[in-house]
This record gives sequence, C-alpha cells and structure tokens, in this order.
Amino acid sequence: MRTVTTSHKLILTLLVLLVTSIGFAQKNKVEKANKEFDKLAYIDARQIYLEVVEDGYESAQIFQNLGDTYYWNSDYDNAAKWYQKLISNYPSEVEAVYYYRAAQSLKSLKKYDESDKLMDLYAAVGGGGIIVQNYKDDPKYLESIAFEAIGYELEKVEVNTKYSDFGPSYYGDKLVYASAITQSEGGKNFQWTDQPFLDLFVADIDSLGRLSNSTSLSGEINTRFHESSTTFSKDGTTVYFTRNNFTDGKKGKDKNKTIRLKLYKATSSGDNVWTNVEELPFNSKEYSVAHPALSKDQKRLYFSSDMPGTLGMSDLWYVEIQGDNSYGEPVNLGPGINTEARESFPFISDSGNLYFSSDGRAGLGGYDIYITKLDDNGIPTTIKNLGEPANSNQDDFGFIIREEKKIGYLSSNRDGERGSIDDDIYRVQERCEITLVGTVFDSKTLELLPEATVELLDASNNALIKKVTVGDDAAFEFMVACDTEYIIRGMKEGFESYETRVTTPDATATITVPVPLVRKGCDPRDLGCILDLQPIYFDFDRYNIRPDAEIELAKILGAMRKYEDLIIHIESHTDSRAPKRYNEILSERRAQSTLKWLVSKGIDKSRLSAKGYGENKLVNKCSDGVDCTEEEHQLNRRSMFIIQN
Repeated sequence: MRTVTTSHKLILTLLVLLVTSIGFAQKNKVEKANKEFDKLAYIDARQIYLEVVEDGYESAQIFQNLGDTYYWNSDYDNAAKWYQKLISNYPSEVEAVYYYRAAQSLKSLKKYDESDKLMDLYAAVGGGGIIVQNYKDDPKYLESIAFEAIGYELEKVEVNTKYSDFGPSYYGDKLVYASAITQSEGGKNFQWTDQPFLDLFVADIDSLGRLSNSTSLSGEINTRFHESSTTFSKDGTTVYFTRNNFTDGKKGKDKNKTIRLKLYKATSSGDNVWTNVEELPFNSKEYSVAHPALSKDQKRLYFSSDMPGTLGMSDLWYVEIQGDNSYGEPVNLGPGINTEARESFPFISDSGNLYFSSDGRAGLGGYDIYITKLDDNGIPTTIKNLGEPANSNQDDFGFIIREEKKIGYLSSNRDGERGSIDDDIYRVQERCEITLVGTVFDSKTLELLPEATVELLDASNNALIKKVTVGDDAAFEFMVACDTEYIIRGMKEGFESYETRVTTPDATATITVPVPLVRKGCDPRDLGCILDLQPIYFDFDRYNIRPDAEIELAKILGAMRKYEDLIIHIESHTDSRAPKRYNEILSERRAQSTLKWLVSKGIDKSRLSAKGYGENKLVNKCSDGVDCTEEEHQLNRRSMFIIQN
C-alpha cells in the first residue's frame, strides 16, 4: 500500500481550499443575482445567473429565476428552456406555478400538446383552481378559439418605432400611446427590461384609421420615469393615466425598494396641454394600480391591480367616480373573469363590451385578448377569446375599437426578433365577408335545374363579376363585399331568365338567394301544360278525387269532348313516405281513380290509359330520409296527362 507523503497532503489541502474558494465565489455571485432579481432588475440578474451556470454551478432556484427573467420579459422561448431544465433536473423542488409558466411558454412555441401535458401536471400537484377549472371546462380549447374567432385584418401603424410602442387609447379623433423613443438616446434604461423609459405620444387618425403626425403629449404628464396606458373622458378634458410612483419630482418605493405603478388624473382646458396632475387616492406604494378604462357612462373607472384581495398576480377592478378626486372603494370583478395569473389592459367600447388581456385562460400563448359583454351592473358575462389573427402565440394586449366603424388597434410583440420584448401597435379592421348562396329550380314544380347558369353582376353598372354553371345539386355560391348592391341572374335553355337584386349588409353574413326559373312554352305532349292545368293532388295515403282536383279534371274533360280524337295517358305519382312497393300500388290506384272519374263523365275508356309510378319520379329532393315540409311532399302526390300519338 502506497503512503501519502507530506507534499501530497499539502497539494490535497490546497485543492480543497481552491474548491471551497470557488464555491464561496459562486455562492456570492448567486446572492448578488438574487438581490438584483428581488429588485426586479431582471437583465442584470440574468447575466450573473448565466455566468454561474456556465461555470458549472446550478440549483433549482437558479433555473427557476433564470426562467422568470425571460418569462417576465416575454421571451417565452428561453423561459421554456430554463423551466424545462428545472422540471427535469429538480422534479421534487418544482413549485406548482412553474408547471404553469412552462406550459404557457411552450404555447408560444406552438407546442400545444407538450403544454397540455404540463397543464395536467400543474393540476395534479394542486395548481390554481380557476386556471385549472377553465382548462378542464374546455379541453379542446384550440378548436373552440378557432370556431369563435372574429375576422380581423391587421397591419402595423405608421408611427411605430424601433422601440416599444403600445397601449393605444382614443382621445377624440386622435390616438394616444406609449413609446420609449424620446428617452432612447443616452437616457437611463429600465432595469426590468433594459429598455428606455416610456412617454406618452399623440397621433392623428385619418378616415381609414391610419396614424400620422406623432408628437409628445403636451403638458405635465411625461416625466423621466414610465407613463403609459391612458383613458380620456368623452369631452376630452380629463385623462387618467399610468405612471411609476413619481410625484412632485420624488419617487416612492415599496418595502423591497421597488417603484410600483400608480394611476393619476390630469385635466386640460381644451388646448391639448395637460396640467393639474393628481394621484388617485386608492393607490399605494406597496402595490401597483394601472391601465385605466372608463365605463360607457363615464361613472366608473376600471383598472388592473395586485392590491390586497387580488385573486392572482393582477386582477381587474373598478371604482365608482363620485366627484373631483372622490372615488368609492375598489371592487374586484371576481373569479368570473379574474384568475390566479394576470388580467390587465381593460377597455370598454361604446356598445358596452369589455375587452381585456389575460394569461390565465385557455389561449394561444402569452397574453391573449378576450371580450365579454357587461351586464346592466357593469359585471362581465360570457367570455370569448378573440382568436386569430387578433391573438397570436406571443403577447397581445391593449385592444381598443370603435365598433360602429369596425376599426381599432392592439399591441403585440408577435413580429419582434426572437427573444425581443419590443411591442408594436397594429391597426385592426373587422373583415366583413358576405356569402351569397342559393339553388336554381323550376318555379312551378320546384324541381332542381342542374346545368343552369348563374351570373353575379355589379348593380351599379351591370358589369359581369362572375359566372358559374351549377352541378347536380343546382347550387351556387359567391363571395361578395359588404354594403354593396348586386344582381343575381339565372338562365337555362327552355326557361325564362330570372334576375333579382341583393343589397348586402355591413356585417359578415350568409344570404340565401333562391333562383326560380319559369319554363318557356309547353311540352306539346303535356296537356296539363297546354291547358295551364294545375297538377291533380291527392291527400296523404288517399286516392279519391278531391274537390280542387275536380276543377282541374273538368278542363281535361272539356278538351276531350271538344277534340274527339284526343287520347291521353294518365301518370300518377306519390311522395316517398311509405315503402316503395306500397307507393307503387297507391299510385296505380290514383291513376285508375282519375281514369274512372273521366269515364264516369262520358269519356270512352278506349281513349284513356293510366299507370302509377310510385315514388320513382319525384320532382324535388324529398326522397327517403330527407327532412321535408308537408308542402314539399304534396308536390310529389300528383297526376299528369300526356297526349298520345
């Protein structure tokens, strides 16, 4: 056995001291990173954590916090990477909420199946009740979202910059939004995002909703800290806005030395210069109050906050506006809308719809935008995801719209570079899609008319837009514009052409346009057509001659008395509502009943023949198993009169 020399012992001791020193150094780095993290200085904290991990040091807390530094900056790709390391390497130390954040992050990568598996784990380990219930209530949420999606067209507005631009609001015929462009050059960046601080800007809106002439909002609102998300009174003299806790040149911090968000009010005398900035009385340095929205009647102020009583990370609340800087107690909108995650950016339209963003409901990824109708008490009702394209797999928020014009705006980071939090404002225009559908049929018999031609014309100038030849189902379909007048023209050889005018509505719809064609002249073999004879109808399951049928048979009788060489074949038919063999027997009885009636009136039987065809010659779609009205079935219970050579 080899002995350990004194020199060997010295080397081992130095190695132990070196490893211990490295361990202390790494721990010191982690402690420093944790302090930055607790101050919400996520960019600084992230850099230290990454250095520590690169040096081979890791822990559940490091992976957790690293994931959070990306998650709270909407970099869901990198957040997913570190959350998955946390779940894989430290499964016994994972808090329930990190299954949820990992699931949300995977949605942004459109990995919905993997996300759902993590949601199942989140539920299994006791995850949030409201979030889990919403998830369980609609397991096929992607199908539901796609089905309910509202058709919009999106385009980036002209005033976007290379920095974050978001949070639009209406200010009369103008738009106010937040941007970092003014403070971008040489200014101090925000530690959370490493982005410049925000100011408010105002832009002109043209008739198509396009923006121009962006300028900084005048007056005392903008400061060297954040200002964002506003709501203006209808008379344009009062604005509520979000700002960091910064009043009279002094910043306020909570017990963790974090500057929170607060709501403020300012007024204008009509010159677009904002003064008299006042803090709202329900603010606090210990929690954030942000993103205001006025109710339709201007008597209630909605907002987002994490104040005591919040169900999750931030909820939607409201206060009654009682007078000058006098407000009621904040009221939480409750679990019908709020979840254990984030609800924010409310907006109330003139028709009383509340639009808001949430990452606590079944969605496409990140923040999704939702809509709910407010009841008479201003409380949310059924909630619906706006779907694509208003929502994406990234963050979509700050939605506003003037529904009567079908034009609005939203904020999104969907087109930012990978890992970027830069938001842009998008103009939103509701697509109006009209579908004209119909069938071509015989106006008298209702028989479908395959191979007919249908034309779509512009009613203003009779210009042909599209022409189709219908198939065996005699059906046509045209996609047309809203609020426009068109002409539908139907044609088929042997029939008179038919035209009708259609004025489309200003909202998406499907309009049915029947095209009945009148047959030209008569088949020289059809005595009924020559005499303008109505078909001889029978009651259901009967073959006796009805009084109305006798009127029509009298015309046949008159013709046969006048033209003694006239020979007629009687065809009798049934509807399909009985076994086929039974209908053949019934129709034969009807044919013979018709023949006997004419014979009883003195017509020689040698001039007549009769045959029943059962349900073999239906004039419409009403075959076995097809749901038809009594009137439609009646058209098949008939007798026809064919002149024999």
